[in-house]
Parts: sequence; structure tokens; C-alpha cells
Amino acid sequence: MTATAPLPSAITGVILAGGRARRMDERDKGLMLLSNRPLVAWAIAALKPQVTTLLISANRNVARYAAYGFPVVTDEIADFAGPLAGILSAMTVAQTAWLLTMPCDTPHSPVDLGQRLAQAVITEQATLAVATLGRQRQPLHALLPVALAADLREYLASGERKVGTWYARQRVAWVDFSDRPNAFINLNTSAELRTLELKMPSNQSPNSRVTSA
Repeated sequence: MTATAPLPSAITGVILAGGRARRMDERDKGLMLLSNRPLVAWAIAALKPQVTTLLISANRNVARYAAYGFPVVTDEIADFAGPLAGILSAMTVAQTAWLLTMPCDTPHSPVDLGQRLAQAVITEQATLAVATLGRQRQPLHALLPVALAADLREYLASGERKVGTWYARQRVAWVDFSDRPNAFINLNTSAELRTLELKMPSNQSPNSRVTSA
């Protein structure tokens, strides 16, 4: 068991943008615009300061994602096998001991996600840590050890795809972010995207250092 909480230097950030997005008419969700910025740019702005290196998990428009300057990894398993497939591919290429994952469709993800999850791993002597909002779990906001790659590959090879079922095989620290009630607003439909757009101040955008591709 790690004696101290993982530092950012030991963590690779992974933006999960490889889904089929059925409820978005199968449009590439990470490239859809919110306040004139692709959703992936919002995720980069939130995640990049928390880690040393960053990867983007994507299965379409790879060149457009690569234009942001970070390596793009595609799923080892074909036909949009779900977020765990993206996580496994990231584990196989990461040069750090840990992954901090974040979906591309939560533009207000916590900027202290990694710090709080890392501390919980140590405090609770857990294998991995996952964010919650009260009793509502946020399974793709997670800190995972790369050492779980073999176990995850075995799980996916069995035909299983559910994130929660795989987590049930591990010792998980569930970390409550109820102090950030808006942090996990996620955008599954075009209507939800439009609704959030209308609620946001016109000058709100991700970090200006993150440019559109």
C-alpha cells in the first residue's frame, strides 16, 4: 500500500471522449460547443492543472483531438465497448502509476478532484477512489492504479462492460463532493447542452490557454 497520497507527478489525466453518444444522435460529444468552446476544451482546462501528463481517449476525429497537443488513445476493443475500454487503453500507454479520469461531458468538473481522491485512497486504504455527489456515484471521475490493467482486461474479455460491476471487485473509496453541487452536471442530450448554455454567463469559458482545435 502506498504510504502517501499520489502526487500529480505520479498521475496521468485521461479525458474520456470515446463514446458513441447515442443520445446525442451519435455526434462526437467532445467536439460539441458550449460557449463557443468544444466540451473537450472544458475538460482539459479542469484536468490539466491536476496532473503532469494528459491523454485523450477518443475513437473518432482523432486528428482533431490530437490538435490539442496531447496523445490520443483509441480503444483496443472495437465497436465502442464503453468507458472501461478507454481506461484500459490509457493504462497500457501511461507512464505513471495512476490515472485520473474525467468524462468530456461534465464542463464544471472539480479542479481539486485529484487531490481529494488521492487523499481518500490513503485514508481509507483503498485500491481506487471515485467521486460521489451525496449518494449519486460519479463513476468516471476516478483515480485508478495502472496496476489494475490485467484485472480490467480480464473483466472486459469476459464480455462484461459495466463500470459499477468492475468497481465491485475492488476496494473503493467513495469521496463525497456535495460541497460542489454543480460540478457533475453532465450533458447527454442536445437539449441539456442548450439548457446549460442559456444558464451560463456570456463571458464564462474554460481557461484561455486552452485553444480550440
